[in-house]
Amino acid sequence: MDTLQDKVTVITGGASGIGLAMAQSFAAKGAKLMLQDIEQSTLDGVAETFKADGVEVATMVGDVSKFEEVEALADKTYSTFGAAHVVCNNAGVGFGGASWEISLKDWEWVLGVDLWGVIYGVKAFVPRMLEGGEQGHIVNTASMAGLSSGPGMAPYNVSKHGVVTLSECLHHELTLFGSSIGVSVLCPGWVNTKVVDSTRNRPGGEVPEDERTPMQLQLDNLVRAATAEG
Repeated sequence: MDTLQDKVTVITGGASGIGLAMAQSFAAKGAKLMLQDIEQSTLDGVAETFKADGVEVATMVGDVSKFEEVEALADKTYSTFGAAHVVCNNAGVGFGGASWEISLKDWEWVLGVDLWGVIYGVKAFVPRMLEGGEQGHIVNTASMAGLSSGPGMAPYNVSKHGVVTLSECLHHELTLFGSSIGVSVLCPGWVNTKVVDSTRNRPGGEVPEDERTPMQLQLDNLVRAATAEG
């Protein structure tokens, strides 16, 4: 894109972590912000800070694992700003354990947010962006876990591999159609964000420590150590 001045940037998971850092970077370049997050109070606080700095910002609470809520985000973006120029499908969660021990509900939760959330973002926004005919960009947040396969985080790894290949396919498809919409996939390594505390938003709540498997306890200890070092 030639400029971000007055362009509309949509960011899911935009109230903390990488999403918030994206929002701050885009705002510094003059973009308008549409921020979505699952945590109302955090989202409200972030919006007030941006508004105090003179940034044009709108927000919406939502769960990206539900297509109707992502579609509602697209509806609000277009009704508020009339366009979407940069869409960052960024919301994500993490959950670990041995592949065969992780419950199907937890597999569905992680894949629902980390992979289906990106699929839904593409489905809800790309057709409208194509119809608008302007320059645009899709940014999908994956991870180094989308480029490698370590033990103990199978749902997360599976979802992030999916995001990488979805992004590559989308890039080639938009190129074939001669579109002015670009695609990037973000694959960070370790980032000290609240993704390590994802279970605060896990359906059913956090897994009690006395119910965690040996691998989950080992992962908890690794996360605590990495966070302390960070």
